[in-house]
Amino acid sequence: MSKLVEVIKADTIKAMKAKEKLKVDTLRMVTAALQNKKIEKRDELTDDEVISVLMTLSKQRKDSIEQFKKGGRDDLADKESAELVIIQGYLPAQMSEEEVREVVKEVIAATGAASPGDMGKVMGQVMGRLKGKADGKMINAMVRELLGA
Repeated sequence: MSKLVEVIKADTIKAMKAKEKLKVDTLRMVTAALQNKKIEKRDELTDDEVISVLMTLSKQRKDSIEQFKKGGRDDLADKESAELVIIQGYLPAQMSEEEVREVVKEVIAATGAASPGDMGKVMGQVMGRLKGKADGKMINAMVRELLGA
């Protein structure tokens, strides 16, 4: 079993004992998503796969927050924000824009990419190197900007 899964299970028990309803509900939702992924894979999850599931859940929360704010539902946006904070607590520290920009520049130089047509080649390598450490939308925007798309 992944170390991250063990930590999440232990934190769920702590939150239950402390009667932290939001944290318990969020961690149960995370555990359910991890269990679904485990069933889909038909094997134990690695830490990288757990991080991938957490990134997906994090992205879903960000999208929901945006939609709820557009719809004027600040109460639901606040709940999603609280869940997002809990989920992000289990993700690796996110890199700053400057750090991501440096990695993107390195990959562009290494691949010899010069035009927007090379975007797929650059994105594949950057995403591989920064998996779980940076937001995909930010990386995509930065690659587009640096390739002049």
